[in-house]
Amino acid sequence: MEIKRLHVGKRLSEVAIHNNTVYLAGQIAEDTTADIAGQTREVLGHVDRLLAESGSDKSCILSTQIYISDMALFPAMNEEWDAWVAQGHTPPRATVEAKLANPACLVEIVVVAAQR
Repeated sequence: MEIKRLHVGKRLSEVAIHNNTVYLAGQIAEDTTADIAGQTREVLGHVDRLLAESGSDKSCILSTQIYISDMALFPAMNEEWDAWVAQGHTPPRATVEAKLANPACLVEIVVVAAQR
């Protein structure tokens, strides 16, 4: 049983890969001055990068959990998601309002995907 971890830090790894399944840590925006659309685009860019690095892509996503700081932001976040998600490969998804660790973060996205 091998578990491969990428971008291992003191507190967490950005990625864990086991049995051809990729688990991403919750991704947040670095530019917390951006609105929900900008933060969502940035976060989805992180997801793209980490999936590619892990031998996967957005068409292989098995499930997604999205945490947003305020459900009033839901429509604008969904616009960015809808423009990004692989049509015909939309994964099961949950979206919840949550108090995020950094109050400046408006969205955090967790992804599980299969490797290609």
